[in-house]
Amino acid sequence: MKLKKNNIEMHDSENINFRTKIKPVKYNFEITYESNLMFIGSCFTESIGQILEAGKFKIDINPFGILYNPVSVKNAVNFLVENQTFTEDDIFFYNERWNSFYHHGRFSNPEKSKTLQIINNRITKSSEVLKNADYLFVTFGSAWVYEIKESDEIVSNCHKIPAKKFNKRILNTQEIIDVYSVLLKRIKSYNNGLKIIFTISPVRHLKDGFYENNLSKSILRLAINELINNNANCYYFPAYEILIDDLRDYRFYETDLLHPSRTAIEYIFNYFGNSFFTDETFKIYTEIQKLLRAVKHRPFNTSSNEYKQFVKKNINKIKALKNEYNFIDLKNELDFFKNKQ
Repeated sequence: MKLKKNNIEMHDSENINFRTKIKPVKYNFEITYESNLMFIGSCFTESIGQILEAGKFKIDINPFGILYNPVSVKNAVNFLVENQTFTEDDIFFYNERWNSFYHHGRFSNPEKSKTLQIINNRITKSSEVLKNADYLFVTFGSAWVYEIKESDEIVSNCHKIPAKKFNKRILNTQEIIDVYSVLLKRIKSYNNGLKIIFTISPVRHLKDGFYENNLSKSILRLAINELINNNANCYYFPAYEILIDDLRDYRFYETDLLHPSRTAIEYIFNYFGNSFFTDETFKIYTEIQKLLRAVKHRPFNTSSNEYKQFVKKNINKIKALKNEYNFIDLKNELDFFKNKQ
């Protein structure tokens, strides 16, 4: 209803919208607790992936560590498809640690053998996961890349090597389309039933510059749009748009004003669940959240009858869940409460 005061048109406050809400998209498939998931890409991948992992979904998150650009993600998936073993020639010593240009620093180690062991064990495990995965979520963070000057090789991580050793440039849309057109064919021959869901990280890469960050995100979105239009079993999840166009406020960022806040991540995850989960998946997830809160509960008196009943109740709840859904791993929670008896 419109009102007028002093000839100024006013609006009924109950009908004013202060934000544009993006409605969850329903896909032609659903994720259940029996689904096998792999998440690979930027740090936003880990934010959503860790919520799923804590919720007891079967998931493998970033087998090469955090990766930002599409070429590095492509390289990682290729290594998994080939189940490639890394050797001494594939790593280098810098800053008192052995490193790989294809891996995040979490794989680095002062011992050469330990670095190779960590890298190769994870490739072996994740190669098998990818072979049997139902869904692969790929998150692009930035189209900006760093190339080693001597070889023009795009690296996943510079490992704090001086910038003068690298050339920095931005990928163009066609480059991304070309490398992924080849990759998607390889993936199909490796796991024909795999569905790939692309996302763009809402994390702002302002070290590149405001204009440069927006240009980068635009290139990524255009490339993904072309890929999903021309390849079966490829989809898009609008994580970027949810934060930028739906939430659209600095209060939904961390204090660095770059990364989504916990509230924003939980909001996007709720959208994720409404897009992909079955009703039964929601039901199981809700029950597991109750159990996890119970594990975190800190009683004043562990010897009280009230706490003993609390422990017994949760043990029975876990057993009932295991009987109904034997594919969910609740061993740690069961052991926790049994130790409290």
